[in-house]
Amino acid sequence: MEFVADMLVDLRWFGFEWSEGPDIGGKFAPYNQSERMDFYRAALEKLRAGNFIYPCTCSRKDIQAAVTAPHAEHDEEPIYPGTCRQNRKSEIENRKFSWRFRVPDGETISFMDGNCGEQKFVAGKDFGDFVVWRGDGVPAYQLACAVDDAAMQITEVVRGADLLVSTARQILLYRALGAPPPDFFHCELMLDGTGQRLAKRHDSLSLRTLRGQGKTPESLR
Repeated sequence: MEFVADMLVDLRWFGFEWSEGPDIGGKFAPYNQSERMDFYRAALEKLRAGNFIYPCTCSRKDIQAAVTAPHAEHDEEPIYPGTCRQNRKSEIENRKFSWRFRVPDGETISFMDGNCGEQKFVAGKDFGDFVVWRGDGVPAYQLACAVDDAAMQITEVVRGADLLVSTARQILLYRALGAPPPDFFHCELMLDGTGQRLAKRHDSLSLRTLRGQGKTPESLR
């Protein structure tokens, strides 16, 4: 939780303001995903009842090794080869598994982005079946985002352009859950002097570090 508190301090210093959230409350609380498991479990059950998902015993290593799992042109994640598509939960009861969403192969998922314009991705070609519930009992990013957007009545999502394909996945989840999708605005990524995107994995400078160097919010913006 100390990192969450630090993040909120950094955002306020940078100039962001919000009308509700984990630090000030609001009508859509709780805001920590660890406290919203009931929402995610209910969504998982709805997907299971609608036959939108199936249990999958494949590990990331299994998928990477599959000859029939090429990387999609617009995505870092390999196309899932469908190994477990016919699995029944009763058949793998004593094995560790995740829940994977069955995409409608060949269907074009399109949306109008507020920054990047019209976007089109073909299910089964640009992205494949994706995990919605991990084997360790935690909801995956795609499901948690879609469920929170619906429950909190989010009308516009602003995020990085590296998540354009994720939006196509989440549109399928909104549809399966009977929820209207928000509008999207995908921003160009911030890059360093070598053209590499700013990220913790690359030891990029944090706001905390820049503040310590005497930088001002105005200069950074």
